[in-house]
Amino acid sequence: MAEPTSLMSVNAASGAYRASRDMTTESTGAATEAGSSFAEMLAQSGRETVNAIRDAEATAVTGLHGGADTQAVVEATLELESTVQVAVSVRDKLVEAYKEILAMPV
Repeated sequence: MAEPTSLMSVNAASGAYRASRDMTTESTGAATEAGSSFAEMLAQSGRETVNAIRDAEATAVTGLHGGADTQAVVEATLELESTVQVAVSVRDKLVEAYKEILAMPV
């Protein structure tokens, strides 16, 4: 049987995925405007991550229906894995920085 903490993280992940479906897919360029804020950069990175995950999942579904070759499905899965690892790493760093800020004396 799964541990309660793993079930909560699965529920949180599926909730985040459902929320990502509602996000608008705006076209994002590699070049950012001069003077753009950190929040804008972070939002753009989040949109690009969601789009990469959607593309990889679409390729996997197409492969399951026989519309894509095995190599394309494997490449999409590996790209998805690396994208998720980077997203989790960035999230961990943001949480760590937030905790450090909270620990600072006023």
